Amino acid sequence: NTASSIKFINPGVGGFFKGKDPNVDIPQLEEKYVDSLVIYIGKAGGFSSSATLFSRIGQYLKFGQTKNVGHYGGRFIWQLKNHQDLLFCWKPLDEEEPIILEKELLSFFKSEYGKLPFANLIG
Repeated sequence: NTASSIKFINPGVGGFFKGKDPNVDIPQLEEKYVDSLVIYIGKAGGFSSSATLFSRIGQYLKFGQTKNVGHYGGRFIWQLKNHQDLLFCWKPLDEEEPIILEKELLSFFKSEYGKLPFANLIG
């Protein structure tokens, strides 16, 4: 896909967690879009978290089914018209702390593309 072939929807299919509208206008999505295979970098688990990869992906998918669950991060994905065609990829960690690797990956992405992945709002 190229930026010109990406289509956005408004409203998207994200849930209204705690009544907060997850949608933004399409020009904002177009400005944030990065032409890359990676559109979101997240984490699960770690030394101070009980969240597992399974639970985080479950929350994320429920949020994308308009459920009111706590996975507001990455919400721009649910305004992509082809969100159902996306693939999840993950890297199992043995000893590394997920939050540290997430920060490293976001930093690397930003140095390559000049900004964060499309659906990462903070980094």
